[in-house]
Amino acid sequence: MRRTKVNILTHFIKAVGLISLCLLINKRSFSQEQFLEGPAKQLTSFQFKLLSGGVILIRASVDEYPDSMNFILDTGSGGISLDSTTVRALNINTVPSDKTIKGIGGIRKVSFLYGSTLHLPNLDVKSLDFHVNDYELLSYSYGIHIDGIIGYSFLIRYIVNINYDNRVITVYSNGDFNYPSGGHILYPAFTTLPIQSIQFRESKNFSQRFYFDTGAGLNFLLSEDYVTDSSVLRKRKKTPMLTQAEGLGGKLIMRLTTVKSIQFGPYKFRKVPTLLFQDNSNVTAYPFLGGLIGNDLLRRFNVTLNYNRHEIHIIPNSHFNDFFDYAYSGLSIYFINQHIEVDEVVPDSPAAKAGLKKGDIILSVDNDFSNNIQAYKSIIQSTLSKIKFLILRNGSPEVIMMKTVSIL
Repeated sequence: MRRTKVNILTHFIKAVGLISLCLLINKRSFSQEQFLEGPAKQLTSFQFKLLSGGVILIRASVDEYPDSMNFILDTGSGGISLDSTTVRALNINTVPSDKTIKGIGGIRKVSFLYGSTLHLPNLDVKSLDFHVNDYELLSYSYGIHIDGIIGYSFLIRYIVNINYDNRVITVYSNGDFNYPSGGHILYPAFTTLPIQSIQFRESKNFSQRFYFDTGAGLNFLLSEDYVTDSSVLRKRKKTPMLTQAEGLGGKLIMRLTTVKSIQFGPYKFRKVPTLLFQDNSNVTAYPFLGGLIGNDLLRRFNVTLNYNRHEIHIIPNSHFNDFFDYAYSGLSIYFINQHIEVDEVVPDSPAAKAGLKKGDIILSVDNDFSNNIQAYKSIIQSTLSKIKFLILRNGSPEVIMMKTVSIL
């Protein structure tokens, strides 16, 4: 009788042990179960143009409106937008709102075009809410009408590869994706904008977070508050020079200098031109962020934007070793009414000393009569010597020689 009880107890213990083992196995199997995302599929591929500062311009249309429009592809935009002039010209009906947008230069209240479709080559992106903003200054600056900006609302839906070597954008569906061999994967934090930690050196070594901004036609921008609080600039450094920039809300004056080096991932750049920005609207979110990395630096990589996975793959391209522009003029020019005009001249700058004045119409720069503002800006920003201007002032032609100076 006792042996029978012992046997029953033994069988019970074995059974419980077996059940426990089964539960353990099942638990382990359950924890390892994964739902695999399907492979990403190529949806379309199309050419883009490169504006001054490395800004990307693509052609697209909206809804049933037949006009093909000029859009800037901008990782620094938290949505998607249309220019107010374009909206008026096409008689597009929009809805007023109490929502505001914030950017370099100010804060604005915006209206919306809801539930619309963006038509890219061989790809229709549906159910988009376009906000409306004024991009007149951008149009003047680039010499081409800017109809809108494509940002987060588009980028979150796809994997987007930007190849600066052949100037082609390729769009893939979200999914399992094999990045090009080589290069480096960044893992930025995201709000609606990618935020990347980088290291740079000036008075000492710094590590800070920055917006990854393909819509900014510059290399590196630092908040003046960050520069002051962190003592970024060396005491014996050459005094930064004043220059004009354009942003949301209008024109603004920034200081222009360089930093010794910038590094993100394994890639380092030395003596990088840097703008110092008095951020009254706190668009750079200091102290959380220090500023932004612009596309004159980022264009030196072929880039794959994978917002869904919070990944950005970068690989050096043929522009990686392009020289930075160190020439300083203090001259701001716009393309207005089919003419290239002097907009602002910074006091005591090379442009001011040469005698250039607001309202001068520029007929040629160094014997280039193309009337192409992109070409003229390139000459002015990269030439560390005398530059010959043929201008029209009060209806009379005049030759002016300007000698730029180095920001180094």
